Amino acid sequence: MKKGLITSILMLTFGSVQAQSLPVIPKLVVTLTIDQLCTDHLEDFAPLYGEGGFRRLMREGKVFTQVDMPFAGADRASALATLYTGSTPSVHGIIGENWLDAKTLRPVDCVDDPAFMGNYTNESTSPSQLLVSTLADELRIATANRSLVYAIAPFREAAIIGAGHAGNGAFWLNEQTGKWCGTTYYPDFPAWMDEVNGRQAPDTHIKDIVWTPLLPAERYTCLPGEIREPFKYKPANEGSHKYSQLARTPFINDEVNRLAETLLDKGALGRDNVPDLLALTYYAGRYNRYATETQAMETQDMYVRLDRSIASLLEMLDSKVGLQNVLLCITSTGYVENAPADFPLYRLPGGEFYLNRCATLLNMFLMATYGEGQYVEAYYGRQIYLNHKLIEDKQLSLPEIQEKAAEFLVQFSGVNEVYSANRLLLGAWSPKMELIRNSFHRLRSGDLLIEVLPGWTVMHEDGTEHYAVRTCGLPAPLILLGNGIAAETIRIPVSAARIAPTLAGAMRIRAPNACTESPLVL
Repeated sequence: MKKGLITSILMLTFGSVQAQSLPVIPKLVVTLTIDQLCTDHLEDFAPLYGEGGFRRLMREGKVFTQVDMPFAGADRASALATLYTGSTPSVHGIIGENWLDAKTLRPVDCVDDPAFMGNYTNESTSPSQLLVSTLADELRIATANRSLVYAIAPFREAAIIGAGHAGNGAFWLNEQTGKWCGTTYYPDFPAWMDEVNGRQAPDTHIKDIVWTPLLPAERYTCLPGEIREPFKYKPANEGSHKYSQLARTPFINDEVNRLAETLLDKGALGRDNVPDLLALTYYAGRYNRYATETQAMETQDMYVRLDRSIASLLEMLDSKVGLQNVLLCITSTGYVENAPADFPLYRLPGGEFYLNRCATLLNMFLMATYGEGQYVEAYYGRQIYLNHKLIEDKQLSLPEIQEKAAEFLVQFSGVNEVYSANRLLLGAWSPKMELIRNSFHRLRSGDLLIEVLPGWTVMHEDGTEHYAVRTCGLPAPLILLGNGIAAETIRIPVSAARIAPTLAGAMRIRAPNACTESPLVL
């Protein structure tokens, strides 16, 4: 009698614990990736925030203050691909927004695809160059395409990578026309998008957008001796670049919200028990890529307005779906856009580095060593591509030439290190080498990767923008908010590759097929 009673109690207790340990699957997962969001800024500007945005997230969410990219040289595209695949460029193939096609020796965009026409754009686009599955893909597979997956972003690559290979639709800002556009690769470019582009797209009201400080000037903090000068920017005055400039103001985040609200109203996301995915991208970087010191107030105001955009998004999700039915994941792309060199008056060590001159001198060195020929076939983005056919025809050793070339290049002023493809693929392991390897794809990267010293300016004689090298990392946050997720702040560094398997676990689906990291504990 007692034994049976104890057994029943244990079974009931165990069943109760099991039920409590399995959170409800969310009806809607919202991934909000904020381009160049920085933990330091998020925390430092807290006195300027309202109660409904960042403060609410920090109070109610699980906050990881330092999310590290597991590879070197991240940019927006490579970071987003890692966030949605749980892998690195060495596997998912997105080594940057652009790279040199070794076959044509021409730069290609990471989402270019001539096989698919655009909607409201002349760009031909698809995710075909993304080599592995994404979180969106696995969700569609797990639900036999019953889940809905959409992505909205200011930038083309952000929308495409967010929607993955199997998404329903991806929308981004056409920086030439100010309309929301898409690609025929995805099955859904809804009819209501015509109405949006006719009445609500950014081009219909850009003339009314003026960026000035939202708060009184005295509210913004400044360093001792710094002069507070209110700023004023009007994107409509930027001529042919007005929409690309708009995409680098905090107003673009409100435009993303506006389209997301229309999608929630017109679509069916979050309306049944089959989880859906909405991938959003905001912007929090510098305006017009000016040096940081010239934009102290702009940076603070960017975060003030970002705070309000997030508060609006939370209110929207609560009213349309119910926050108890939503899992919200907010994170950063974890990099800072290239900026001009610091002013000469500070007398920081540095110099000018010209990749084209390095390539020319390297070719002369290889000719003197191995005989006549064009050994350097091309150069792009601090990478040098060797002429494999010439080397094969001369019956030379490609690894040997790569190593000799690296030994020659490392002697140049401004060069810190040169990594050959042979060394990256077969060389000894070290923590730094692991980061470089993870950024290298054997079919898309060059034969030689040049690491320029911090403080030096990479010069381009083809008119491309010069930029100063900085190797310091960006402290990037991750915030998870949802039913059953306890509020907590965690200051132990975590890898960005763990985000995709974490969200997959919350939806009870497989992690993306190239993911090797374990999920975070929610």
